[in-house]
Amino acid sequence: MKNNRFTGILIVALTALALWSLWPTYQQYSFNKKLEPLTTAEDSLKFIQEHRQAIDNATEKSLKLGLDLKGGMYLVLEVDLIDLIEQRAWNKDQTFRDMLASVNEKASGVNTGIIDLLAAEFRDSGIRMSRYFYDVRDSDEEVIVKLRKEAEEALARAREVIRNRVDQYGVAEPVIQTQGARRIIVALPGVSDQERVRKLLKGTAKLEFKLVRDREAMVSALERINKRMAEREASAADSEGLVADANPLYKHIVVMDNGRAYVPEYSREYLLTLFEDNDIVNLLPKDSELRLSAKSIEGQDGQQFYDLYLIKKTPELTGGVITEAKATFGASTVQPEVTMKMNADGTAKWARITGANIGRQIAIVLDGAVYSAPVVESKIPGGSSVINGIGSLEEAQDLEIVLKAGALPAPVRIIEERTVGPSLGADYIRSGLLSSSWGLSIVAVFMIFYYRKAGVSADIALVLNILFVLSVLAGFGAALTLPGIAGLVLTIGMAVDANVLIFERIREELMEKKNLRVAVDTGYSKAFSAIIDSQITTLGAAFLLYVYGIGPIQGFAITLMIGTAASLFTALVVTKSIFDLLISKNLMTEKSFG
Repeated sequence: MKNNRFTGILIVALTALALWSLWPTYQQYSFNKKLEPLTTAEDSLKFIQEHRQAIDNATEKSLKLGLDLKGGMYLVLEVDLIDLIEQRAWNKDQTFRDMLASVNEKASGVNTGIIDLLAAEFRDSGIRMSRYFYDVRDSDEEVIVKLRKEAEEALARAREVIRNRVDQYGVAEPVIQTQGARRIIVALPGVSDQERVRKLLKGTAKLEFKLVRDREAMVSALERINKRMAEREASAADSEGLVADANPLYKHIVVMDNGRAYVPEYSREYLLTLFEDNDIVNLLPKDSELRLSAKSIEGQDGQQFYDLYLIKKTPELTGGVITEAKATFGASTVQPEVTMKMNADGTAKWARITGANIGRQIAIVLDGAVYSAPVVESKIPGGSSVINGIGSLEEAQDLEIVLKAGALPAPVRIIEERTVGPSLGADYIRSGLLSSSWGLSIVAVFMIFYYRKAGVSADIALVLNILFVLSVLAGFGAALTLPGIAGLVLTIGMAVDANVLIFERIREELMEKKNLRVAVDTGYSKAFSAIIDSQITTLGAAFLLYVYGIGPIQGFAITLMIGTAASLFTALVVTKSIFDLLISKNLMTEKSFG
């Protein structure tokens, strides 16, 4: 009797806990319903402001919906391991560049191991890999092991950096997983600003502080580039009997009397490609590169122009020393900026760099674009710096996110992107609810029709089963997905299956003229092993699906695992407690099992 009392208290407590876990979901639904009749933005804003804390709490603790139900973005990112390999090479002659280009071509469009392709390329060329990587005494096998380890670490690091950026952006229940040798799967439910997310994920966040060469050096370099371009065009024009332009470069660059140079927006992409040409790079002063500003300025005719800088290629300092970044507005202007603090090592180096370059410009370069190039007016001992030249506070906040999350070890590019609209997600929810409701109704009616009063107890257990599954998902912050709904429907059938096994065993015992109490106890005892075997098998299969699956498969697996565990409890504990209670009150007979 004491055991029955304890079981009853346990069932009531778990049911109360499940309802408490789902209460924020109901609250969120209620708030949304109250917002629907409000037709004006002022009324909606007033309601949200009046209930801000309650709405935020309900949203945070409510049952989350997956990408397929809530809408959002699904992306496949590819880590550019070719760039990583090039960074690791200490010898970059033309032979190496040709082999790297061949590897890049072979790897295009397939998710294969870059290191294996690179090793095969060296093997076919008969060249030792130590000629370009690590120690010259290393064997090819040792170089391959080192490169493979760096590639694996780069993929893992890229995944963590992307996860940090997404977490700071504020996406609820994102899915971020590696796939194969160099790809990362990213699913972001509820995202609406797709372009902002693309920039946030793709930005390498490679922050560098570089000295700006004087303008005379830049003007001289531009003259040499123009001369070389004119020679190229003259050679091509002579073969076709045409007259070449003597100033081809200056169709794309405007040089002012003070030596400052601007690039019109229509020439930006062309010049970015031109500045990567090895023939053009060789015309620049040693250890120099040409870079454009990140932000454009508007000319007198309304056209957009970018500043052109000749900067030192080797950075004086990198973003690895940044410990804190904060998006804010400038003290003397209303322009957004990002303030940064450095660690002890960065502070000491920054003080030395600024102290040695008073009167010179230092460019703050992020992902190859110059955000600002302030003139050093005095030594800066506090380890602080500022990125300005930012278009909006939103852009400044995104810069803060990528700087806090850290730099990607190699560039990433989006190779696949799918967007699920919220209206399509709403259709999925309606379809899922409809199918679940029909499944539950048909099963419930059948159980009552076939098993009479015992069927009613099974239906009660079935409702509790669904309640427990949804409450666990809500309580642990897991997202309900469309495959998760499929897992829930499957759970309904499995929960009933356990009850059917038990009820049939009880009916067999009753046919042997056994007492009702004995028949129920014996039926549960004999059906126990069969139920446990089937449920453990299902749990094992669901666990493997969760471990080795991705995205939707995991959504199905986690719902199935929770549902299987819940069905064990409801079938073996809840229905047994109901039967014990009804038998003790003389409310059950042999006919109660159909």
